[in-house]
Amino acid sequence: MSSSTHPDVALKLALAMVASSNAPLLLLDGALVVIAASTSFCRAFSIDPGLAAGQPVYVLGRGEWNSPKLRSLLDATLSGQARIDAYEMDLPRKDAEPRRLILNAQKLEYGDGEAVRILLTVSDVTDARAAERLKDDLLREKAILLQEVQHRVANSLQIIASVLLQSARNVQSEDVKVHLQDAHHRVMSIAAVQRQLAASSIGQVELRPYFTQLCESLSASMIRDHSQVSLDVTADGSKVDPDTSVSLGLVVTELVINALKHAFPGQRSGKILVGYLSNGPDWTLSVSDNGVGMPDDTAPAKAGLGTSIVEALARQLNAEVQVTGAAPGTRVSLVHAKIFAVDSDAQAESAHTAV
Repeated sequence: MSSSTHPDVALKLALAMVASSNAPLLLLDGALVVIAASTSFCRAFSIDPGLAAGQPVYVLGRGEWNSPKLRSLLDATLSGQARIDAYEMDLPRKDAEPRRLILNAQKLEYGDGEAVRILLTVSDVTDARAAERLKDDLLREKAILLQEVQHRVANSLQIIASVLLQSARNVQSEDVKVHLQDAHHRVMSIAAVQRQLAASSIGQVELRPYFTQLCESLSASMIRDHSQVSLDVTADGSKVDPDTSVSLGLVVTELVINALKHAFPGQRSGKILVGYLSNGPDWTLSVSDNGVGMPDDTAPAKAGLGTSIVEALARQLNAEVQVTGAAPGTRVSLVHAKIFAVDSDAQAESAHTAV
């Protein structure tokens, strides 16, 4: 084969490669006239392969490729001022929905300055974009439904709590009344947890406002004289997943209820502090009071319902329950790994919220 035939051979090879490409391709000359169109391009956009070559790109199909923006981009690419790289555009179609396309154009030069070519690659991402929108819509719908369920659960729990409180007022037995009141407080606290989760975004829950709202609910339902007993929250900026936040909230509820029941007998005044401190994966949740403290009688007492609940939740959280004297009062802590409960002065350095 002589050297004079090489350009023709190269051109034929290039045209054959474009025509057989699985990707929708157009090879354009310096006047933006189609030199070759891949079969996949013609099939994707309903263009007669025999009519594509020799036509300006803007007259392909029914003229839907005659886009001012596309024309401007191709002219800039041809002049070397710009390059089309993942440019998205809508391709309008008569009697059909528009298609969403991603265009890539590259200028090809053969050295003589006149044989300029543009390789235009077209990807139809209409279905992919529709699938993404559907996924986003489903996620938003799921989030809305989940929040609605949480609101309904919280409302239902509040109704149950009201029924329990009414029953406690009507019974004669003091023991039954105490049990009904305990059940009322627990249901109200769980309702507060649900309301806080419903108000927060789906995802990580910030513990400081979460504990604050929970303690506000407990304070409103259980503390008659707020000048006598105060309930404060001290926490860092930690965030946890919703499941963990529910478990932590239930622990706080049980420990605060226990402190209110036992730390301040005989109208004794005092305060309760809920604290949370984390260091990487390690954390400590503590509820401390300055009440009468633990009894001197060291004989083991039968664990009550609240203690059993806290121990079960601690196992679920892979944490250890520690009960210590606070001089005065008592501190009950859940310790995950090796971070131990900090003293009140250290906790005061964190962001503090009074309930």
